[in-house]
Amino acid sequence: MKKTKLIRHSPLVRLCHWLIAISGLFLCFTGIGTMPLYGRFFINDIPGLAWSSDLLLQLKLHYLGAAIFAASSIFHLVYHWRRNEISAWPQKGDWQESLVTIKAMLKGSQEPKHGKFLAEQRLAYAFFVLISLLLFISGWILAVRQLSSSIIPADFLQIIVLTHLLAGMLFLLLAVGHLLAFLPRANRKLLPTMFSGKIDADYAQKRHPLWRSRGDGE
Repeated sequence: MKKTKLIRHSPLVRLCHWLIAISGLFLCFTGIGTMPLYGRFFINDIPGLAWSSDLLLQLKLHYLGAAIFAASSIFHLVYHWRRNEISAWPQKGDWQESLVTIKAMLKGSQEPKHGKFLAEQRLAYAFFVLISLLLFISGWILAVRQLSSSIIPADFLQIIVLTHLLAGMLFLLLAVGHLLAFLPRANRKLLPTMFSGKIDADYAQKRHPLWRSRGDGE
């Protein structure tokens, strides 16, 4: 018998998600390439990656990726804010609920009732927003210095460079953690929703009953 499906993410939401994800990872790749490291570790010898040691090209691609990342992120925030869709934002008690949920998944016991997003997802979302903001501000300052004749004090510039580098590393670690979060059996049915936009109605009713009952949006 064919299972009933619910719409969890619209095509526009999924498109925005993938633009942010792909451009974010692309920024990490091109950012590392501007250090430079790919020539030193012979990454440019891999077929199809000869361009990775071209520093000027890497910088141009980094700016292109940053433009796509910033535009997609701003659209995402404005779109959901205008529609009053705040179910992904952190809520009071999320830290405690996350610990309870993780413990329940490890023991196979009953989890708390979830809304559209798990408490862990809401916390991760907040960290992504904060780190993306750090990347945007520090990256903008570095771009202004690179593309204009602006003079930035050496000590301040060093802080900005280190901030941008640290934020980039944290973004990459969060992205890896985001993917690893789908390994537990209880979370696996959430992964296909970012491709198809649909989720099993039975699964949603069992694990995310608050989503349907209180009408959580995107």
